[in-house]
Amino acid sequence: AEFVICWALVLSLPATVPLAALSWPAGPLPALAWGGFAYVSVFSMWLGFFAWYRGLALGGTVRVSQVQLVQPFLGMLFAVPLLGEGLDAVSVGFGMAVMATVVLGRRMPVRQRPAEPR
Repeated sequence: AEFVICWALVLSLPATVPLAALSWPAGPLPALAWGGFAYVSVFSMWLGFFAWYRGLALGGTVRVSQVQLVQPFLGMLFAVPLLGEGLDAVSVGFGMAVMATVVLGRRMPVRQRPAEPR
């Protein structure tokens, strides 16, 4: 999986480099912004792939991938104390409904299909 991820990033360069050039900032950015960009690029987006796919392999794709449905709502929840953001009732209600669906889905039995003969 590591080679696939790395080659996908290399092969996407012809599309991403021109798009990056088109959206280049008009003025100079502080070093802290570039540092944040580098951190997110390397750790979250590249190395995070390896941890995510390893977790999928260990826990099963069907069950572990449901965690991804909850991530946006957890991000909104953590933004309240960390960034001073506010939550409205619709966001909280929708987030709770998605989390309930994920919890119910994790409790559902997973049946494996019989292996197909080769």
